[in-house]
Amino acid sequence: MLAHARRLADATPESRNRYIDFLRAASILAVVLGHWLVITPWVDGSGVFHPDHLLTRSRTAQWLTWAFQVMPVFFAVGGYASAISWESATTKGTTYAKWLQTRLVRLIRPTAPLLLTWIVITALTPAVFPSVLVEQGSIGALSPLWFLAVYLAVTALVPLTTAAWRRFGMASLWAPIVAALIVDVIAFGLDVSWLRWVNYALVWPAIFQIGYAWRAGRLGSPKTRALEGGVFLIAAWLVVTFGPFPVAMIGVPGADISNSAPPTAALLLLGIAQVLLLSSFETPARRWLRRSGPWTATVLLNGMIMTLFVWHYTVMVVPAVIDATWLDGFGLHLVPNTTTWWWSRPLWLLILSVLMLLFAPLVARFEQSSRSTTPTSTAMQLAALLLAIVGFAVVALVGTNGGTVGRWVFPALPFLAVLVVQNRRRS
Repeated sequence: MLAHARRLADATPESRNRYIDFLRAASILAVVLGHWLVITPWVDGSGVFHPDHLLTRSRTAQWLTWAFQVMPVFFAVGGYASAISWESATTKGTTYAKWLQTRLVRLIRPTAPLLLTWIVITALTPAVFPSVLVEQGSIGALSPLWFLAVYLAVTALVPLTTAAWRRFGMASLWAPIVAALIVDVIAFGLDVSWLRWVNYALVWPAIFQIGYAWRAGRLGSPKTRALEGGVFLIAAWLVVTFGPFPVAMIGVPGADISNSAPPTAALLLLGIAQVLLLSSFETPARRWLRRSGPWTATVLLNGMIMTLFVWHYTVMVVPAVIDATWLDGFGLHLVPNTTTWWWSRPLWLLILSVLMLLFAPLVARFEQSSRSTTPTSTAMQLAALLLAIVGFAVVALVGTNGGTVGRWVFPALPFLAVLVVQNRRRS
């Protein structure tokens, strides 16, 4: 894989904005490391396994999520890249079905072995692992798929959102931002909790739209971006400090309100701040990424970015459950958020990183696109999209549990989506 990454790196045209690729990889790595830090499985003195969570033990640690919850950055650079991709497709006369097929293959196919793995683990539960550990483990391991459900939906709307950008410019960005803020004002102010779910259709498309503005050069000078990013960061702090929003930018078990499900104004403001601040470093970062080493590493990571994202929970959960079940919780007896536990975190992260580096190449090939024949129709692509979104959303919520429907039917939906969009090699 490294040799292939070097060849791709050497063939990269100078016109490519390598910083976008770097931020895509860096944002996923931040999410991975953040999850490995806040999910804290441990075994007490009685040998009982606890799937604990750091953020339930430390309010101070919740501020760390402001650095590790960088999905807004991933969405923004996704918007940047999608604007280029769709523009290129329309110039070449590529159909929407063909364009969407390429996106779906790259995003859906890496999940197939993950879902199959957890279906098998769940089926073998009575003979191998305590059912409660597998139930909790599958929910955790498959919870990142919520992101794919949302990202797929936003990606499918690219022709419409890019058209809105060309027609209305910055107004197409500010409209969903203002609407999302209004939704939260009404939802929290008048206690209309169901209304908050509307922000799934406003917050993430708004952040995606920032990518269009960035690509069009409408975010201002680096100094302007840094100053405006600071303003939005302060705004995020103000609404958290004086408003109804929690500090943590990810869900905390047992909390009444989550900033991420559904997304809130606090997450939106923080996401805008992150994009503006990071984009202010674009010029020096692009110079640095002309160097062979950093750029080759970026290409390598982007080649298996979805693999890292969808598998990182499993790489942590399965060894922990095996350890707790058969090895008496070796290495898991430190109580989370104690001094000794914090000192052990570098070693913990190193072990998980090594496991991931050893495992990722085995399944990363599912992420690589193959050459395609004539794509299926737009209707079939949209059907596959719907199957994947529903399947991902449900298994992210309940794992591979919940009887026949939860164990077999919902995990099967993304498999059906893969069959629809799967490319075939020319003979």
